[in-house]
Amino acid sequence: MQARTLVIVLILVLIGAFAWLNWATFTTPTALHLLVTRMEAPLGLLMLGVVATLTLLYFLFAVGLETTALLESRRHARELEAQRRLAADAEASRYTELRRFLDAELAVLRAAPAEAGREVIARLERLEEVDGRQETTEALGPEDLEADLGRKGRD
Repeated sequence: MQARTLVIVLILVLIGAFAWLNWATFTTPTALHLLVTRMEAPLGLLMLGVVATLTLLYFLFAVGLETTALLESRRHARELEAQRRLAADAEASRYTELRRFLDAELAVLRAAPAEAGREVIARLERLEEVDGRQETTEALGPEDLEADLGRKGRD
């Protein structure tokens, strides 16, 4: 129980005890002046009625306020859950996108050694070709070599 509610209940109990101890005085009729008329009524009972009415209105107000707060809290909780789901979905999509990117990069990295291997083989073949030409040019004379070099310059 909240301290505020406890204080209000204590005050109501004290008012009740006061009314019970002074019941004879509370029920004694008194002349009351109402703006347009006069009447005889027990002032103590009238004041107890006012206190009871105000107490009832306070509790109705408190219940309404508590109900509004609970409904607002539930609405916020639903919105928070929806935002959490959106964030989780966005995070999952980012992970999926990152996975695709890493897979693509890994495929490129895996293809790079094969490409480099093909390039090295092509260079070796060119070197062997050049080496084979050099062996042939050594067997040929200097005039054949000049003619062969002249063809390469034109290519």
